[in-house]
Amino acid sequence: MKKIEIGSLSELPEVAEAVLGELHGRSVVLFRGPMGAGKTTLIGRVAAALGAQDTVTSPTFALVNQYEGAGGRRIYHFDFYRINSVEEALDLGYEEYFYSGDLCLVEWPEKIEPLLPDDAMTVSIAVGEDEERSFVIE
Repeated sequence: MKKIEIGSLSELPEVAEAVLGELHGRSVVLFRGPMGAGKTTLIGRVAAALGAQDTVTSPTFALVNQYEGAGGRRIYHFDFYRINSVEEALDLGYEEYFYSGDLCLVEWPEKIEPLLPDDAMTVSIAVGEDEERSFVIE
């Protein structure tokens, strides 16, 4: 477990590097935190740290966006906020992504809890004053 506290969102690239440094071979990362905590923004910094040139936006309606990192590395960004049942994730074919070995960055994982891989990494975000954030990576 690693805990990081920041006072400004300008420090998110360091948090992104810490997330990548804690992967240890895992490919599914769960981002947990309240609405507005900065999950999408942090995912954008993770993708950028991997060399993605894409503009990272939340795939709220598409459910999944794909970005390309350095060397053609695929990065998948999921947002399950708007799904109403686990069956919707099943229909999406989530297992083809989660078990592909490609990096999968998941917002609102609590909506598909029974489908999550046991070895997924979790990044929990707590919101403080203004831009203060606390991150627990486990």
